[in-house]
Amino acid sequence: MNSFSSTSHVRELYEQLPQPDDSARSGAAARQDQLTKPPGSLGRLEQIALWMASWQETVNPQIEAGKCLVFAGNHGVVKQGISPFPPEVTQQMVWNFEAGGAAINQLCETAELELEVTALELNRPTIDFTTAPAMDPDEVLHAMNAGAAAIGETCDYLIVGEMGIGNTTAAATLCMALFGGNASGWVGPGTGLDQAGVTHKAMIVQAAIDRHGDEFDNPVSLLATYGGRELAAIAGAVLEARLRRIPVMLDGFISSAAAATLTAGNRLDVLDHCMISHLSPEPGHMRLASALRKQPFLDLRMRLGEASGAAVATLLVRAALSTHNGMATFDEAGVSKKA
Repeated sequence: MNSFSSTSHVRELYEQLPQPDDSARSGAAARQDQLTKPPGSLGRLEQIALWMASWQETVNPQIEAGKCLVFAGNHGVVKQGISPFPPEVTQQMVWNFEAGGAAINQLCETAELELEVTALELNRPTIDFTTAPAMDPDEVLHAMNAGAAAIGETCDYLIVGEMGIGNTTAAATLCMALFGGNASGWVGPGTGLDQAGVTHKAMIVQAAIDRHGDEFDNPVSLLATYGGRELAAIAGAVLEARLRRIPVMLDGFISSAAAATLTAGNRLDVLDHCMISHLSPEPGHMRLASALRKQPFLDLRMRLGEASGAAVATLLVRAALSTHNGMATFDEAGVSKKA
């Protein structure tokens, strides 16, 4: 595991990022051309197989040690009345994960993913970022390292998710700091706010930006100002996965926003190993996906979090790899090619 020791160290690691294996991708594409189907007829399933091949450095990619990481954290900005649920729900949902009763437990079992839940100092919420920075840089680095460590030694495919009352507000503020725009364009109902609540939430996001600004050239400072521990942990896990060539399937708005912090300083390439699993109904998610130049794979109107959308998308990743690796070629099947 790489240890993130300082803000400057994180940026130094950016100069060591492995690149996709073009040779493996080309070999996988050549195999696709020989399979018993018209070229491109499996659509995005073919592109997923090529994406997996390029990061796993093999013509025949597999998911043999897939993992789902869910991180939980509490947010001081909840004091501003931006959620209909109290912060105690974060801990209660962690207990539900641990007892096997949440949606993500069932989806990970179906998708054959190992689930690990990491609660990050739930008894010590971040500072309300409308009054002061949410964390100091050392807290961010500690959470990033927790995220990196949670991957373990054998993971070959990763999905990331979160639980944290108030974290749609943090995600919206991070996105506005990164990509500009109006607060009203980034906020949504989260766990069930009415229109008055959404309007108030936008005012809180704008107040935070007015106080701290939007000039950030590194993820640590950005996360320290507006983030949460679970968001920093996702960022750490995603960066560690890149350094280890592990393909990552992001969940919805919040995990996409957490990963997006790694692009601070105009480094969209840091997320080349990531796909966005699904489009959340949160209004900011489509805007964020566009800013990251990524097309979400599914649109099922899911907005639960917990990595639930990424787990569902994993079923289709497995379908993509099954067809890519298991189909016969024209020669093997004795089928004539197109003249």
